[in-house]
Amino acid sequence: MHIVKVGVNYQVTPLEIRERLTFADGAVEEAMISLGKYDEIFENVILSTCNRTEIFVVVESIDSAKEAVSNFLSHWFDLDCVVFSEFLQLDYDHDVVEHLFRLAVGLDSMVLGETQILGQVRDAFLTAQQLNVTDKIFNELFKRVVTFAKSAHSNTIIGEQAVSISYVAVELSKKIFGEMSGKHAVIIGAGEMGELSLKNLSSSGVSKITVVNRSLERSEQLANRFNATSATLDELEDVLVEADIVISSTGASTPVLTKEQIEGVQKRRQYEPLFLIDIAMPRDIEASVDEVDHIFLYDIDDLQDVADKNIEARKEAAVLIESEIIHELSSFQNWIDMLEVVPLIRALREKSLTIQERTLASIYRKIPDLDDREMKVLENHTKSIATQLLAEPLEHVKLIGGKKNAGSLKEVFQKTFGLDVQSLDEKHKGKS
Repeated sequence: MHIVKVGVNYQVTPLEIRERLTFADGAVEEAMISLGKYDEIFENVILSTCNRTEIFVVVESIDSAKEAVSNFLSHWFDLDCVVFSEFLQLDYDHDVVEHLFRLAVGLDSMVLGETQILGQVRDAFLTAQQLNVTDKIFNELFKRVVTFAKSAHSNTIIGEQAVSISYVAVELSKKIFGEMSGKHAVIIGAGEMGELSLKNLSSSGVSKITVVNRSLERSEQLANRFNATSATLDELEDVLVEADIVISSTGASTPVLTKEQIEGVQKRRQYEPLFLIDIAMPRDIEASVDEVDHIFLYDIDDLQDVADKNIEARKEAAVLIESEIIHELSSFQNWIDMLEVVPLIRALREKSLTIQERTLASIYRKIPDLDDREMKVLENHTKSIATQLLAEPLEHVKLIGGKKNAGSLKEVFQKTFGLDVQSLDEKHKGKS
């Protein structure tokens, strides 16, 4: 079995492609179920964020993984594979495991050490687990990854003053205006990113904040927690007339702000400068909005420039975490290696137990007058003999898993001890 990752991310894939491969809110569950129906896919977890869409699978053939996932993406998003195939990255086994550890800690994020990705990785795994599209390998791997990342955030500086895309958006706002008091900020979207932006804006001393959302009830709930005002999307253009800065992060599948709308707003504003920061995926604001006079539009990729200035204090912690990841990779690889030979170990132990039981039964038949103490002595001594005889073979078989010729070595071991691993596996599956 192989662990494979197929996906796109902000480092190598243009925004125009990433947003076309972003799963809509609530669609990931159905997508994982659909992907799980592919014969080539034994386990899967789909991670879809504003910066990446990555599909993790357990497969028997690495070559078949990319083809299966490509076909799945093509079917799901109704896109020809030609549109995105050149941007798809494929990694497998050790590289995927290392990537997951680095990703969950925030080492591969746009902002080094950002903590939001850990929750996204954890939620993706828990969702997959609840849908029964994961099994032994991913259940073990993702639990290790989440546990390690939590520890890293708690025990190193990389977890202090958490930095997320929403944080960087606010940092950009502060860079633009300098003094934030007296400014009117508008948050479009009352989801997690909107809430984080609101928290950061509130702590930056912004005088007035308006939360705009499709549902007035939701925007009111969020606004009330931060002494902000609320409005619906129908009122957005009126709200923008008095705004200085806008941070948009809805889950809409189509733009919530078009060039035509902004042109109308700017006429009413007498072309006062308006700064728009779009951190949604797909984008909330049409790219052509930037063509309107005195409109300054920033998207997720633009935030990279600000993000680069926030990482220096975290680099030392990152070096420490990377050294710890090496130990985690070795530990997981040992677990994988053991997984390969567990059927042999189990078969050898069960065969030994069967021989012991038959031998004791034969003794009891031939010497029926044995009392309980004598029977117990015989049982303990025959068990001790079997344990001592098996000690070296078991140590030997544990070393087979990680070797290049593991397959042939396992076959030799199985024939040497006359083990019927297949029948035993079917027996245990029948019990589960």
